[in-house]
Amino acid sequence: MLSNTAVPKYYGQFRDAVLRGEIPVCETVSLEMNRIDQLIEDPRFYYDDKAVEGWIAFCENELTLTDGGDLYLLDTFKLWAEEVYGWYYFIERSVFEPGQHGKPGRYVKRVIKKRLTQKQYLIVARGSAKTVYGMAHQAYGLVMDTSTTHQVTTAPTMKQAEEMLSPFRTAITRARGPLFKFLTDGTIYSTKGDRYNRQKLVSTKKGIENFMTGSLLEVRPMSIAKLQGLQNKYSTVDEWLSGDIREDPIGALEQGASKLDNYLIIAMSSEGTVRNGAGDTIKMELMDILKGEYYNPHVSIWWYKLDDVKEVANPEMWVKAAPNLGKTVSYETYQQDVERAENAPAARNDILAKRFGIPMEGYTYYFTYEETLPFKRRQSYRGMPCALGADLSQGDDFCAFTFLFPLRRGEYGIKTRSYITSRTFERLPVAMHMKYEEFIKEGSLVVMEGTVLDMHAVYEDVEAMIEEFDYDIRAFGYDPYNATEFLQDWIMRNGEYGVEKVIQGFKTESVPLGEIKKLSEDGLLIFDELLMSFAMGNCIVLEDTNGNRKLYKKRHEEKIDNVAALMDAYVAYKRMKEDFD
Repeated sequence: MLSNTAVPKYYGQFRDAVLRGEIPVCETVSLEMNRIDQLIEDPRFYYDDKAVEGWIAFCENELTLTDGGDLYLLDTFKLWAEEVYGWYYFIERSVFEPGQHGKPGRYVKRVIKKRLTQKQYLIVARGSAKTVYGMAHQAYGLVMDTSTTHQVTTAPTMKQAEEMLSPFRTAITRARGPLFKFLTDGTIYSTKGDRYNRQKLVSTKKGIENFMTGSLLEVRPMSIAKLQGLQNKYSTVDEWLSGDIREDPIGALEQGASKLDNYLIIAMSSEGTVRNGAGDTIKMELMDILKGEYYNPHVSIWWYKLDDVKEVANPEMWVKAAPNLGKTVSYETYQQDVERAENAPAARNDILAKRFGIPMEGYTYYFTYEETLPFKRRQSYRGMPCALGADLSQGDDFCAFTFLFPLRRGEYGIKTRSYITSRTFERLPVAMHMKYEEFIKEGSLVVMEGTVLDMHAVYEDVEAMIEEFDYDIRAFGYDPYNATEFLQDWIMRNGEYGVEKVIQGFKTESVPLGEIKKLSEDGLLIFDELLMSFAMGNCIVLEDTNGNRKLYKKRHEEKIDNVAALMDAYVAYKRMKEDFD
């Protein structure tokens, strides 16, 4: 029965458990609970207590796990699906009514019942059976929707997207329930004769097809070019935060789906270590919805995470990030990952993101999170001797300069200055654009007009900065790639003494990178600028079989890499160390 005052069954049970203190929840889940409470109080929205029960009955009677085991839905699955299928509203719409007995038809006003939730975002820890949950929605739409539908599932890789179909194919093969037994009765090889002798639900080269309705579920690449323009009624997006995506696949799917009534998009992912891309822009929008700054009742958001990194040490709080802990993933697995994070700094940030929903700044495979934190007290280093490093390899996009100041007790002060074009700045994603604005505000980033950086203008600005702060440049290290113009200006003004060429590669980078890492671990790198913190957070290092290291400049066009310039400055300083004594 429809009711605009009833409390949803599974949400009511969940809310009571939370209020009793049995289930700890994070801030974002608490905000979503507030949104559901608002739906209950709003007389415009109606709850149907039977709708989600049909989905539950279908899943538990017909579907299986990937290994063929019977599927029994978790309480969290019922909670999430209840918000998808349980809420409805009514609108007036003009509908064409055909005429009878040769009379012309006409448009009449009708009250139409529509499902409220059109998109559901599910951000939950690794091992929470997100893929099975998404598959259950795809199977329900393909089998139970009597209209002809086109369905799409996508993920960062095609093989990953195929995992969404794997349990569905197993369910078709096993034909556990009476409905699937009927749909799979017959042969897939018969192309002639009566249709009732053929199998109705089949896994084919296209995907999974329902020949009774002509519906298709297929895998598509996670690319706007491959996703836009579709009339996809049911869609799932897997791991949209985990891959290094520059585009918004969910928006592309929604553009095509908006042509249809009662479409559904399920976007599932664990937290990722790739920052400031399309995923972070989407999360900013979700946060606005949760806080009530942007009203959108058509979106369901279940965002699980720890509220603070300190809660990692408290196993009772882990359920905040992994609501299915103890059911789909064991406490022992989590404990092993916590111990690994403590003993393997390179894996720490990935574990914090994937297991506990705590996103770290950048990949940070080389520097740990603590090492990327800037000092709160501002330093000037005015009039002090220093080495300057320059990374100009992306002259058409950005140029990075790092000043290295040898201090007492083995410490090194760091200052940065970087340059990008206005064209690059204007084309940044929203999240990255805001990050760059922070750098501009602190004075570490300069935006120059034009499409390509004028290296002569860059030199003049760097020279002006050196004169303003009276820096005593005693060594200059540079990567020779794309450095000709800047180097000519530097030598013309300052001479060749102290200029050191630093060729990139395992041979030249391994030793200075190792020494910089040790300095960072011991807290001897003194920097106070967010730009340097961001660059260190984005630092990935490749290691060969002999243990040699080199910087891996992946996504170089999307970040400002002053770590390479720091390495150049450090190498130049080491070679000219006598001049600093």
